[in-house]
Amino acid sequence: MNLARLGHTCVVGLHWGDEGKGKIVDLLTEHFDIVVRYNGGGNAGHTVLIGNEKFALHLLPVGVLSRDRTAVVGPGVAVDLGRMIEELDALAARGIVVGEHLRISDRAHVVMPYHKKQDMLSENALGAKKIGTTARGIGPCYADKMQRATAIRVADLLNENVLHEKITRIVERKNRIFAALYDDREPLDAEAIVAEYRGYAERLAGNVCDSTRFLLEAMDAGQRLLFEGANGTLLDIDHGTFPFVTSSTTSAIGVPAGAGVPPQTIQACVGVTKAYTTRVGAGPFPSELHNEIGQYIRDRGHEYGTTTGRPRRCGWFDAVAGRYSARLTGATVLAVMHLDTLSGLEQVGVCTGYRTPDGPLPGMVADAALLEQAEPVIEYLPGWPEDLREARSIEQLPSTTRRYLDRIEELMGVELAIVSVGPERTQTLMRK
Repeated sequence: MNLARLGHTCVVGLHWGDEGKGKIVDLLTEHFDIVVRYNGGGNAGHTVLIGNEKFALHLLPVGVLSRDRTAVVGPGVAVDLGRMIEELDALAARGIVVGEHLRISDRAHVVMPYHKKQDMLSENALGAKKIGTTARGIGPCYADKMQRATAIRVADLLNENVLHEKITRIVERKNRIFAALYDDREPLDAEAIVAEYRGYAERLAGNVCDSTRFLLEAMDAGQRLLFEGANGTLLDIDHGTFPFVTSSTTSAIGVPAGAGVPPQTIQACVGVTKAYTTRVGAGPFPSELHNEIGQYIRDRGHEYGTTTGRPRRCGWFDAVAGRYSARLTGATVLAVMHLDTLSGLEQVGVCTGYRTPDGPLPGMVADAALLEQAEPVIEYLPGWPEDLREARSIEQLPSTTRRYLDRIEELMGVELAIVSVGPERTQTLMRK
């Protein structure tokens, strides 16, 4: 894989998030001029290990870790400004001053305190039927975006009179709704929220711009763009395992709208997946392992959420879901992460189909309840006892490991280009 020749490129996850996209974006950043987040919000978590330094980012694009690259937060992102400032301050304390290298779209919608409160109240009201949200206010923020009259955009923060009028009106309405629907008797203070967000505006005003024009002019000037997807394709609001999904378009389909570029902009798409499959929260997961092997994978892979700390559900590699996502998002190459986690297992499984008492399923069907009932069709391959972390080329991997990778590539129908055998940059193997 010749990274230097890649055109405008998107990095997306092919399962339910947490695939290791942050490492791939960090690896590719040096070959691009601008890194763009185009979807999601503080519910995402991208972890990057550089030497002995570990960075966990939620809102800021991974590109901020490269001092001479520009990082853009596009109009499709639900921006939690308080959390963003916390991330900027944490980086500054470690010697990484982002400054003018960060651009925030004036069209992006803002996560407000009432969004987080609504997220929590709504989840609690669902009881046993919870969606499994991170309670970061992302869903309610996107809902207000579609409602329009109750939305706040970054551009509103720069006009004090407009901001005050909007927040006062919206908070009064939200307080009434929360009291009526959830019997909530702790009303939010509109004036305090105005003051808080005016402070955010003063802090970040120099980073706000028309990011759409910025990116179009950058492309005209010959600069190369790397689009950083958040969450995973199976969490897509339209094409994921609804209703157990997030509230944005998580695949490469979301790039044009979420970043503000023409559809033909994307010239390559790196589909990222683990060598096994994980999921956080509720929802169907046919290949999930409810046994000691699932726990083995969780412990070896440190499978606990970057954003929430919740233990992830672990299972065999789901090639049915992965192929669906790869086709949907237009993946041109495949990156397989956490291969080292599977070392020590006598055999490794791959889910090649779903079956129900009424017969096999054709693949990822829309009916989440049907997927919940589905049993996986598992194909087993020999495992490997070797520790893979010292390998520096795919050719150095054991023959059984390479056979496993070949089978994943065959089932996915996408060329395998990158393999990760550890968290550090040096533990990344490239297929020439």
